[in-house]
Amino acid sequence: MKKYNLVIIGAGPAGLSAAYEAYKAGERNILIIERDQHLGGILNQCIHNGFGLHRFKEELSGPEYAQRFIEMLKETNVEVKSDSMVLHITKDKEIHYINSKEGYQVISAKAIILAMGCRERTRGAISIPGDRESGVFTAGAAQKYCNMDGYLVGKRVVILGSGDIGLIMARRMTLEGAKVLAVVELMPYSNGLTRNVVQCLEDFNIPLYLSHTVIDVIGHSRVEKVIVAKVDENRKPILGTEMEFDCDTLLLSVGLIPENELSKEAGVLLDNRTNGPIVYENMETSIPGVFACGNVLHVHDLADNASIEAGRAGVAAYNYITKGNDESGLCVDLKNGDDVSYTVPQKLRIHNVEDSLNIFFRVRRVMKDKYLYVESGGKVLAKVKKLHLAPGEMESIRIPKEKLMDVVDSIIVRVGD
Repeated sequence: MKKYNLVIIGAGPAGLSAAYEAYKAGERNILIIERDQHLGGILNQCIHNGFGLHRFKEELSGPEYAQRFIEMLKETNVEVKSDSMVLHITKDKEIHYINSKEGYQVISAKAIILAMGCRERTRGAISIPGDRESGVFTAGAAQKYCNMDGYLVGKRVVILGSGDIGLIMARRMTLEGAKVLAVVELMPYSNGLTRNVVQCLEDFNIPLYLSHTVIDVIGHSRVEKVIVAKVDENRKPILGTEMEFDCDTLLLSVGLIPENELSKEAGVLLDNRTNGPIVYENMETSIPGVFACGNVLHVHDLADNASIEAGRAGVAAYNYITKGNDESGLCVDLKNGDDVSYTVPQKLRIHNVEDSLNIFFRVRRVMKDKYLYVESGGKVLAKVKKLHLAPGEMESIRIPKEKLMDVVDSIIVRVGD
């Protein structure tokens, strides 16, 4: 059995960044396993700009962003196996994978970084009623068909869900000559970045129907009509508010789910709030030596945040390989308080924090002129004023280590006045 010090599963922005930062830290025995033929993951089909502002201090497209990391990796000895599917991960850090050149292979690792990304919710996952005709796509699938394969999936389009991919595809379909009739959102707020609402909908006069949903899809061999209705405070359709759209295509942008089948099989504990692994301050999961980062951990709104987070996982994996774990200090839980839906990390070993702790979280609803509080045992560790908060935009707050030294109880992140 071939042995590696570090194996990274996934070569999207998280996997590539983790590999590069682990190499920079000093690790020289690294393998990346990627199921696609090309490195870059979802970045390859994201031909719009807006990437790289935080990481590279310039605006790049998705493929350009991926290429930066690919070029950086060319300067290392990191081994890559593309077009290879990981089938199993064991608690003993054995990885079973398969490809057309080597067949079925089993390797072992001292440390593993999970960077498998996420997948889209489908029509079946949200139980949309109606006929089962062609013309219903997830927004990401439509993006791949359009940007990579050169196919326009429809000419008259309704989009359900205002996630970022859905918003971006509203603009993309319009630029390609299709007519986007409406973007329909179940919640009373958009689930995408504010800049995408402005640049992708408002700039093209595409209507956004908040607190609405699709209640019927009508067609024979192809979608012919979509029926939309307003919903009440319990998200139930209101009779008499129906609108009928004559269209040939329905795109779904109704959420992303971290790809954690391999994580579950390996015995990694998952957080039912994020659907990703529970991690410590250094991105280590419940299994020592197994780390998680990027969209497999929690769904990010910016690839920059995913790659920066993954860089920390890469360095932490190197430290684990060379030094092991120090379990001697106090470990506390991080919890979400009022109007916060989750935190990452979920656990904190205070003695392992170097300079500061960066906590990522999302809020439950749109709010203005509020304060973010980080508290422990009745003591306020941090208080930050925020003019605008929204579920579609991930937030973070940094706590200096000196503020953590007296913590003996759980840390709570909440929103208040």
